Amino acid sequence: MPGPFDLTGQAALVTGGNGGIGLGIALALAEAGADVAIWGTDAGKNQAAAEQLRGAGGGKVHAAVCDVSDEAAVATAMAETVGALGGLHSCFANAGTPARPTPFEKTDLDDWKRVEAVNLEGVFLTLRAAAAAMIEAGTGGSLVATSSLTAIEGAPRSAAYAATKGALVSLVRTLAVELARKGIRANAIMPGWIDTELTHDMLADERFAGAVMPRIPARRWGLPADLGPAAVYLASPATSYHTGDVLRIDGAYSIS
Repeated sequence: MPGPFDLTGQAALVTGGNGGIGLGIALALAEAGADVAIWGTDAGKNQAAAEQLRGAGGGKVHAAVCDVSDEAAVATAMAETVGALGGLHSCFANAGTPARPTPFEKTDLDDWKRVEAVNLEGVFLTLRAAAAAMIEAGTGGSLVATSSLTAIEGAPRSAAYAATKGALVSLVRTLAVELARKGIRANAIMPGWIDTELTHDMLADERFAGAVMPRIPARRWGLPADLGPAAVYLASPATSYHTGDVLRIDGAYSIS
């Protein structure tokens, strides 16, 4: 008899799913039996990630090139995704872009808007399209945004990034209340220091590691795979009463 976290028959979308945290999430969902779609802006990375996903589970796999900051592209990709998977039960709005480390008083408005367009507007467009698909199908579902510890921890020289990640927490809390009667829950995942392609050089720096690692009670950097179990939990219909929350996956860094 299938367990509560068996996702066979469930369709999941992960934006930014061709690498890093997004791929860690997508692999866990596939291993749990879900049909999985990934969106990314690099067709080659999408294809390589799709092959990994096919090897991880027996469900359908769909990959689409999509810039989540483009409203028309999101609408097209969502229609294709729902068609390819036969529905949509969970959506992980994970795609994001880093900000250039800059003193606040020297932050360029164009750079601020660039970060906001992907990290906030892109999540809005993605979750809006996913919610519309779930409401139309009458299936309910799970909406998840990837936030960051910068939402609650001071992040010098990262004002644009921190502001967008903080806004996502407010967004999912609002969606949790508004969409509850439609059977849609909304939560956020808040990763700590995760070793990915984007962060590896920084985490490998001895000076940086010497300052940060002692603050992590788990005494290691997180891995993309560490986010997977939380994603499976949030995607599972068994967690239909868990909404409006933020799951911190940080090795206890934020409370040390």
